[in-house]
Amino acid sequence: MVPKITPKRTSTDLQNRARMLVSCPDRPGIVAAVSRFLYEHGANIVQSDQYTMDPEGGLFFIRIEFDLDNLDARIERLKADFDNVAKEFEMDWRMTRASRRKRLAIFVSKEDHCLLELLWHWQSGDLDADIAMVISNHDHMRELVEPLGIPYHYIPVTPDTKAEAEKRQLELVAGKVDVVILARYMQIISPKFIEHFPNRIINIHHSFLPAFVGGKPYAQAYNRGVKIIGATAHYVTEELDGGPIIEQDVQRVSHRDNVDDLKRIGRHIERTVLARAVGWHVEDRVIVHQNKTVVFS
Repeated sequence: MVPKITPKRTSTDLQNRARMLVSCPDRPGIVAAVSRFLYEHGANIVQSDQYTMDPEGGLFFIRIEFDLDNLDARIERLKADFDNVAKEFEMDWRMTRASRRKRLAIFVSKEDHCLLELLWHWQSGDLDADIAMVISNHDHMRELVEPLGIPYHYIPVTPDTKAEAEKRQLELVAGKVDVVILARYMQIISPKFIEHFPNRIINIHHSFLPAFVGGKPYAQAYNRGVKIIGATAHYVTEELDGGPIIEQDVQRVSHRDNVDDLKRIGRHIERTVLARAVGWHVEDRVIVHQNKTVVFS
């Protein structure tokens, strides 16, 4: 029996650290009000990032990390007290404990590069989350996953069984995970599934869309002589591959690169882009506004 591998944990003590994400109409006094509130409750701000879309009538976004002694016992009262500030400034906000690690479900098909990247980040302690399970419509990745002590669920999907397969998937993840990662999962997620995880399903795909749709996109790109290839990580919405973008990256290629070269380069970009996007999400660095994101990376 292979022993369970325990991932490294970050050395920083996050037990008394909280994160606050706020978006609201821009106006004077927002930062002062939030800072004063935290000061009056004995909190110490350790990091603060802010962004305004337009100082005259736009939206304001801020992310704050703060330390507060005995946070676990005090955070619910802190949230209740902050509600008065939030109402005054018409804030959309959330407050989370940094020590509360998000639980991930990773969906994967036949390609392993994105899954392997996430597993490596998790084992090294760079991904501050718990991988609750891996779900696949193929049985190929079991030997990669189970030796790490992560449950692996093989749920085959065919056109005739798709609805039943998704029902089984929902039974596994609903109420048990915080985020679903589509690590090159080659099935379309239904609106019903998306409803359970609004802005909490992250997908990765090549950035040839919408130019090269359908099968063999790298062959199509090669035949067109593309000079740049890339990848996009985004939240999943009912619009296929049209959800709010979290992260993108590109790399230049040339006529010297054949189709296999393009695929290899594309896989590298996909896995790094997805890992960054997942890392930012689990650290509460992303605010979604309409079909865009503000990312405090």
